[in-house]
Amino acid sequence: MAYNNRKKEPVEEVDTTVWSCVNDSCSGWMREDYSFETEPTCPLCHAEMAKENRVLPKLS
Repeated sequence: MAYNNRKKEPVEEVDTTVWSCVNDSCSGWMREDYSFETEPTCPLCHAEMAKENRVLPKLS
């Protein structure tokens, strides 16, 4: 019989500004820090994108 107690460290989450697709049938989004354009278009459906805030895991 084996016992494995894998306790993982909690991931730090931060409030992040993202670009989100305005098309209701598309779920595309990207972090603002990783977009190359000042007002990007959705890479999935080529619709406009709007800024919003989400709580996401912190990236190093």
